[in-house]
Amino acid sequence: MIDKYEIVIGCEIHTQLLTTTKAFCACENRYGGMPDTRVCPVCLGLPGAMPRVSKGYVELGAVAGLALNCNIARFTKFDRKHYFYPDLAKGYQITQYDLPLCTDGYVDLPLIHYPEDQQPGGEKHRPLNFIGKDCIIDGKYRRVRVERIHLEEDVGKSLHLAGNHSYIDYNRCGTPLIEIVTKPDMTSPEEAALFMQTVQEILRYVKVTKGNLEEGNMRCDANINLNVWEDGKLYHTPISEIKNLNSFRAIKDACTYEAKRQLEEFQNDRQEFNAGFKVTMGWDEEKGVTVVQRTKNSFVDYRFVVEPDIKPFTVSEELILEAYKKVGELPEAKRNRFKKEFGLSDFDVETLTSTRELSLWFEEAVSKSKSPKRVANLILTELLAVLNENKQTIEDTSLTPSHIAELADALESNKITSKQGKEVFAEMLASNKMPSVIIKEKGMEIVSDSGAIEGFVDQVIVANPKAIEDFKGGKTNVIGWLMGQVMKLSSGKANPKEATKLLTEKLSKL
Repeated sequence: MIDKYEIVIGCEIHTQLLTTTKAFCACENRYGGMPDTRVCPVCLGLPGAMPRVSKGYVELGAVAGLALNCNIARFTKFDRKHYFYPDLAKGYQITQYDLPLCTDGYVDLPLIHYPEDQQPGGEKHRPLNFIGKDCIIDGKYRRVRVERIHLEEDVGKSLHLAGNHSYIDYNRCGTPLIEIVTKPDMTSPEEAALFMQTVQEILRYVKVTKGNLEEGNMRCDANINLNVWEDGKLYHTPISEIKNLNSFRAIKDACTYEAKRQLEEFQNDRQEFNAGFKVTMGWDEEKGVTVVQRTKNSFVDYRFVVEPDIKPFTVSEELILEAYKKVGELPEAKRNRFKKEFGLSDFDVETLTSTRELSLWFEEAVSKSKSPKRVANLILTELLAVLNENKQTIEDTSLTPSHIAELADALESNKITSKQGKEVFAEMLASNKMPSVIIKEKGMEIVSDSGAIEGFVDQVIVANPKAIEDFKGGKTNVIGWLMGQVMKLSSGKANPKEATKLLTEKLSKL
């Protein structure tokens, strides 16, 4: 009888890099376009064609490695990985085998806490931290170890059209990739999906990739098996590699299904782990099931050899230093700092750090303002609302951080009311004028002089004897109406807080 089980997941994420050219030739590196128009003898693997390594390819690989806390190799090389597939033009893939560019990194994921009655995988599944038991950091994060990141080239794309015809588009051949290989440190499908989401965020932040899953810029292979305790004895099920998962939902759903399938398989015929055997599965999203594609016994199947056309090479300290500079402060560190320095909520910092450009724009605005919270509020509730409606990003706005900083300070110092603030914001968008200019042109500045406000209050009290009698008779809600008269008499310029205070004081003495 099965006592309990643990899900064990490791990921291999393939990510296309944002280089100008392909990995080993001068063909343009971009998505889409007419099939087979961005190809040459090198990316097609024609006889006599000689590949050359793009410097930008190695640089971006190093940036990705440093962003994921890896060590960068000072000496590395390329290898050939042989296998047959219709979209693999050369019959082999240029990749890295035993000397990858990046090794021994990690990604920290916020711990996922499940209610006792909602454990993933069912009632008997409990993440026991048997694998990766030392991967809990400060009680807040699960550390997923990155074993390696290696450089390799992408393959072409198979097109299956109606009428039982298939075609190959070779435009994607030679597109520069990195493959991120983790240790089996994830213990639920939700963690696997969160891992890919976190990696996507980090790599977009450092400008390594677009990370568009729908375009195939980023794909995930999930390796999954189970630790099963039965009658006090521990068993391991065979590893399944679920290929080419291209959405966070697909990762979660495919791993959830495969865990249940492996548990049933173990119960039925007791298949156990074999270090040299792995089943390659596909995910049928429509049916919600994993499907066996092939089996492979070992790396010997790939017949790895050193790439003879590309010499082993050294990675300079200058290249690594430049890569460090491009990484900068990463999203999670920024979020923690924004909360600590500016007293912002989790929701606020999540949004303000959603892109590197937005976070830097916010920081520049804050540096010019006396009120970080006002700045954050104006960006979140006003500016982003407009940008989202127009399907724009912060880079598309004509406003500058100085516009928002000046408006925030005007509101904070009570020069204008919140209602007037919305008018000023709308005028800023329309004319690009600074808030101080708009406030002056429209005569909006609030009157905070107590003598002037007292004059407005006295006039309202004298002009409205009936309201004063009602107040004396116990109708305290008349204060709101009288305040409206004060604001009307002052053309909306009286400081509401000061006016309310003076009006209340005078009424209490009647």
